Amino acid sequence: MTKFLISFPSDAMVVHAEDFEAVVEAAHAVIGEAKAAGVYVFGGGIDENVAPVRVSGDGTVTDGTYPGHTVPDGGYTVLELPSREAALEWAAKLAIACRCPQEVRQFQYDPES
Repeated sequence: MTKFLISFPSDAMVVHAEDFEAVVEAAHAVIGEAKAAGVYVFGGGIDENVAPVRVSGDGTVTDGTYPGHTVPDGGYTVLELPSREAALEWAAKLAIACRCPQEVRQFQYDPES
C-alpha cells in the first residue's frame, strides 16, 4: 500500500456562500467513505490565520517559509491505497465534493511510516 496526498490550494475552491455548507457535507461524506473503506490516514485544511515559521536545528525560529517558496494553504487528504489508479478515483470523488480539481502526489516508500 502506498500513501497519496490529494490536495487543492485555497484559491482553487470558488464556492458561493450559500453553497459552502453543501460542499462541507459532500467532502465529509467522501472522508467518511474513505474511513469506512479503511484507506483514510489524515485530512484537514491549513489554518491560514496562523502564520508559518521555520525552525532550524538549533531551535531558532524564523517567520515565513523557505525563501522563494509559497505558503501552503488549502485542503489536504492523505490516503493509503493499493495503486495510483485508486488514488485518481478518490481524487475524482473529492473534486466533485469540493467542486475544484485535486492534485495527486505519491509519497516515497518508507517502511517506518
